[in-house]
Amino acid sequence: MAEHSIVGFKIKGIRESKNMSLEELSERSGLSIEQVTSIEQDEYLPSLGPLIKIARALGVRLGTFMDDNDELGPVVSRAASHVSGISFSNDTVDARKHMEYHPLAREKAGRHMEPFIIDIQPSGDQDYQLSAHEGEEFIYVMNGEVEVKYGKECYLLEAGDSIYYDSIVKHHVHGVPGKSARILALVYIPF
Repeated sequence: MAEHSIVGFKIKGIRESKNMSLEELSERSGLSIEQVTSIEQDEYLPSLGPLIKIARALGVRLGTFMDDNDELGPVVSRAASHVSGISFSNDTVDARKHMEYHPLAREKAGRHMEPFIIDIQPSGDQDYQLSAHEGEEFIYVMNGEVEVKYGKECYLLEAGDSIYYDSIVKHHVHGVPGKSARILALVYIPF
């Protein structure tokens, strides 16, 4: 089973355990019933934005979908453990796999921040759908170049550059066309 199908399976399991219908999850998350169904059935490879909306609608942390555990103390993430990641689309129209997220704190219970190393695959598609959700994001470019569309602005970031923004403003992070990149991303989600 692919990692992102585990995410869909977990979403469906949590929704059912809360006796919540697809219609209710759709209404609470602001996503269409078709989107929620596609995510649960692993037909649609979601970006982070819809997953955050679903997590809030279900009353769980985003990490719950990513093998969340119950470690109350500090969590150390070793470089060797970054090998397996969770694939998401970067919200291009074709919703192909363009980003691989390597969670850095999935064992930490009660967290409000989600740190990731994200590998961005080369893409020529520039038809992106901007998304917005509650919280804040910090991105540090480790290598390569990325573009961050934020509202009406577009920021080009190179290795060593960073950006911190309110994610309630419509935004999109993607690689420069035809190039790969690696970023450190920290997503804060108020709960």
